[in-house]
Amino acid sequence: MLLSTLRRLEATLDTETAALLAHDLSTLDDFHQRKSHSLVELARLGRRAIHPGDDPATLDCLHRVRAKLGRNHEVVGMHLRAMQEVADIVATLTQSAESDGTYSACVRHRD
Repeated sequence: MLLSTLRRLEATLDTETAALLAHDLSTLDDFHQRKSHSLVELARLGRRAIHPGDDPATLDCLHRVRAKLGRNHEVVGMHLRAMQEVADIVATLTQSAESDGTYSACVRHRD
């Protein structure tokens, strides 16, 4: 059961990371739901005191999942930083469009 849960999580991480790298954001809600479901499954299995070290295949899969979680974290972070930059640009443009220039550092002279 643990191995199948880890394999599903691994497949989800692979698919989500590939989608993010391809800038396909259309299925992010689905990925979030699938990762949350995997977390619930792992939490339930953790209560049973299953030891992954008992099975080499499970231990290998656990190491792969850990590495893929790290990569997924990097890619999600990259997208969040890009979204923050876009939000900052939009906020700056909105503020400057709404400003009448009274307190602006730029002084304009009419000839």
